[in-house]
Amino acid sequence: MQMYDLIRKKRDGGELTDQEIRGFITAYTAGQVPDYQVAALLMAIYFRGMTRAETVTLTDAMAHSGDTLDLSAFGTFSVDKHSTGGVGDKTTLIVAPLVASLGGKVAKMSGRGLGHTGGTVDKLESIPGYRTDLSREAFLHQVEETGVAVIGQTGNLTPADKLLYALRDVTATVDSIPLITSSIMSKKLAAGSHNIVLDVKVGSGAFMKTPQQAEELAREMVRIGKDCGRRVAALLTDMDVPLGRAVGNALEVQEAVQVLRGDSHGDLREVSLALAAEMAALVHGWDPREARSRAEQALDSGAALACMRQWVAAQGGDPRCIDDPAQLPTAVYSREVVAPTDGYITAMDAERIGHAAVLLGAGRMQKGDTIAPGAGLYLHRKTGEAVRAGERLCTLYADEQARFSAAAEAYLDAITLSSSASGSRSLIYATIR
Repeated sequence: MQMYDLIRKKRDGGELTDQEIRGFITAYTAGQVPDYQVAALLMAIYFRGMTRAETVTLTDAMAHSGDTLDLSAFGTFSVDKHSTGGVGDKTTLIVAPLVASLGGKVAKMSGRGLGHTGGTVDKLESIPGYRTDLSREAFLHQVEETGVAVIGQTGNLTPADKLLYALRDVTATVDSIPLITSSIMSKKLAAGSHNIVLDVKVGSGAFMKTPQQAEELAREMVRIGKDCGRRVAALLTDMDVPLGRAVGNALEVQEAVQVLRGDSHGDLREVSLALAAEMAALVHGWDPREARSRAEQALDSGAALACMRQWVAAQGGDPRCIDDPAQLPTAVYSREVVAPTDGYITAMDAERIGHAAVLLGAGRMQKGDTIAPGAGLYLHRKTGEAVRAGERLCTLYADEQARFSAAAEAYLDAITLSSSASGSRSLIYATIR
């Protein structure tokens, strides 16, 4: 295989063969192809696109470029959820025990947060003692016993994707549907689940800014997953506004527990139920209405909360945190941001609010940054809600008072206050099966 020939072929609009794609991935992962040639091929793909067959082959080759997880022991009951990333998105903490309480086997590898988006692993590690580095044997045993385990991604899972993404990030080739699809789906295939539900975020805090962009990506991922032998569904969910009211690791754990206890009935509960119902429908073959009803019953009965308690304890976490949120880490300082005038919040820039959380110490801009588990924001008012001058808009939490000024400014820049109310917003734009 000559990389020069592949670059020229794709540049001229040709279709790469199965052998050419697999050969390229094998050689690049082994360090036998220079970055400058791969960058040229990525740019050709960016402009010329890929056929469905090419994308399937690329996804499969990347999935098998390193370790894979064998979940065949769980048959068709293994199920995974992937979110394309957002602000305040703690749905995994709710959905995983909820689906496990319905008989699903949720064997999940999650990532850490970077930039304005939070990471599930960071949230879970804010629970004292929680381990995200289980051995493969311990991971599978826990799934068998409790129905759920969530750990960090293994070091050799889809190494080709790690290499390609790092190059895409610095060559302006991230925004390509075939490359995004293969990146996301290769990790899901390598993780081994038979059923996959994709939460494709839409809006100011998401990578896909419009429903049209998100639907194109979602349909492509569902098609590719099906072609690779998996059962896949996708939900397009709103990320113009942070999900829930808490943004920050321990704060989000506390809010997730509130949903599981039945103490919260807002957008977070609704999106979590929709995702859980879709996962349960794939696992059991239930129609959507029955799956939704059973998910609501598991949530309202306390079965999902009991499963979370068991799951956290199995991974070394302090189960008292599930019953008493005061056991979770708290920030040293807090400061309220109040409304300057009467009015309505008519818009929120979720990405800027995520950035405010990073300024408070709840996130990282570089992979090696240390985070403060108790830092973040609590949103007392969200889009569509009224506020009077002097009332709390949000509370900021940080371990250093010096962080408040910039974070408060970022938060206020992220919201729009108007004299009249805005129209209602959609939480779920579409479901693609």
